Amino acid sequence: MTAVALWRLPALRYSDPLRRTLWGCSAGFAVALWARFPPVKAALDCVAVDFSALVKYFFSMIASLALLNYAVTSYGAQSDPPRHIVICRTVAVVSRRATIIVIPTMVILFFTLVDRSHPTHDFAADHAGQWGAAVFMTLFYLYLGSAAATCAFQWGHVARRAETNSLRAGLTLGSAATWLYAAYSVVRVSFMWLAMFMHVAPPVEQVAGNAGDLLNVAAAALFATGASLPTTGVAAQRWQTWRLLYRLQPLRRDLALQFPQFSFQPLASRLREATRLAPSLDIRLDRAIQECGDAVEQLRHYATASLWPAAEEAAANHADSEAATEAYWIAAALRRAHAHQRSAIPAAPLPMKPFPDSQSEARWLVRVQDIYVGLSRGVIDEILVRAGRPHGNEQPTVTMAGSSQP
Repeated sequence: MTAVALWRLPALRYSDPLRRTLWGCSAGFAVALWARFPPVKAALDCVAVDFSALVKYFFSMIASLALLNYAVTSYGAQSDPPRHIVICRTVAVVSRRATIIVIPTMVILFFTLVDRSHPTHDFAADHAGQWGAAVFMTLFYLYLGSAAATCAFQWGHVARRAETNSLRAGLTLGSAATWLYAAYSVVRVSFMWLAMFMHVAPPVEQVAGNAGDLLNVAAAALFATGASLPTTGVAAQRWQTWRLLYRLQPLRRDLALQFPQFSFQPLASRLREATRLAPSLDIRLDRAIQECGDAVEQLRHYATASLWPAAEEAAANHADSEAATEAYWIAAALRRAHAHQRSAIPAAPLPMKPFPDSQSEARWLVRVQDIYVGLSRGVIDEILVRAGRPHGNEQPTVTMAGSSQP
């Protein structure tokens, strides 16, 4: 659950309200689960006796409210929504308004009417038979159970019509998890009130406690898995985008050093560029492609008309001759740009390529870059020598001093 919350952390800054509510749900349940972890529980209980229980229940309520809001927000605005959506929205509105009363009431009950004379291992089980604790737990489980049951019904209803298998599996697991949370609420609150009217034997108490713990942990595991499944494709896409951006860095760096005016921001080291959090990966990849494209376009002013045929000739026997030709041309044109050798007439544009999206263009640039980084000075010198041979369409070259060279 913590991993899911960390994975969705960027949603707080860059995403829509729908993703933020899902992050709130994951983060709330993660904090609630950590509050049960013995070292964390011991640290929280130093604040006040059983303070870890109060933290656990409050963050569970926050997660429940976020869960309800997610279920409501995911349907968007509809003029005539189906009955199950109306019910979900009604429960969400009532839950939000009830929070104003429920939370202060629980705080008062916890510090005044709940017997906290000694620390407890399991708050609900150890306070069984106490009416103050029973009311406290009823308020909490009524909140959690109603939210969980509503979301379970919603997700189970729409899982059959999911567009993708991963989304269908995620909704199914989410529905199963929230049904378990609803069952967990029923088991816990029933045990609390049963202990009010009859003596509960220790073996029964232990069974009820273990059953509640099992339902809680199983629900958390199913929910975390269900929330992660629909994003596996997104995770794979982000990983591919990151790899493209990382591999494109050497070519992008050389072009940016020669033509810094085309960079959206000063280029950092390869590691720093790979670990940036802002802007998003897609935007950074688009910027890198545009920077490279603008710089290559500027190289036309330093390339002679015979440079492209010379690069084609040098790359004729290469396994990837198209990418090699462009890599050779870029390397040779960059050499001339470093030497401030401008052509009187810009060379012709590079051959157009019908890229359907930025990912395809980035993959092409990576192919070019992989060849580019392996070029030696000798290979570039040979291409420049070939380009310098007399050709009928050769244009004069102008140095920075203004003299013409063949």
